Amino acid sequence: MEMIRFELGDVVRLRKAHPCGSDRWEITRTGIDFGLKCQGCGHRVMIPRPRFQRAVREVVRGGVRIYPPGA
Repeated sequence: MEMIRFELGDVVRLRKAHPCGSDRWEITRTGIDFGLKCQGCGHRVMIPRPRFQRAVREVVRGGVRIYPPGA
């Protein structure tokens, strides 16, 4: 599996949608845990890195989709 580098401010689309209906999250913290902010309602959560990496389906950086590659 290729290593994806996540940066603060990236917007990611996760596997499952938040109860508010949005599946887009902004990365607010990186490290052992990831801090995420829901783009729909502004709710903030912290999740462990392994769980976050399994849940990511798409990464948008500066309005350009960078993951998944070639899609």
